Amino acid sequence: MKVMVIVKATKESEAGIMPSQKLLTDMMKYNQELIDAGIMQGGDGLKASSHGVRIRFTGSQRDVTDGPFAETKELVAGYWIWEVKSMEEAIEWAKRCPDPMPDSDGSELEIRPFFSPEDFGENFTPELQAQEEAMRAGITQ
Repeated sequence: MKVMVIVKATKESEAGIMPSQKLLTDMMKYNQELIDAGIMQGGDGLKASSHGVRIRFTGSQRDVTDGPFAETKELVAGYWIWEVKSMEEAIEWAKRCPDPMPDSDGSELEIRPFFSPEDFGENFTPELQAQEEAMRAGITQ
């Protein structure tokens, strides 16, 4: 089961407050444990929403809005991509994570599973599956 673990933003992360050396050290150790266990497939921290944009789709119209964005609790500060056996395994690994935002009023991780081919049913034809596999192969090269 492939999941994305989302690190929710805080007022501090949105203000651009960088993690301490201790937190960076603790996170590196945790990430190495994930790698050694064969769980971690990728991950990164994200800059504050003031560095981002949103693109809103309304029919054929595209509206671009520059950050920052107001709802901090709905923003993402970082993520991991994990391959786990189950949601329970992902939860157990997430509970071991160092507090990603120790200087805030509280940190939050969200775990979301990726779709798999069978989730799409018959609409995801063998031809479309082959096309997707070829595209994925091109991405990883």
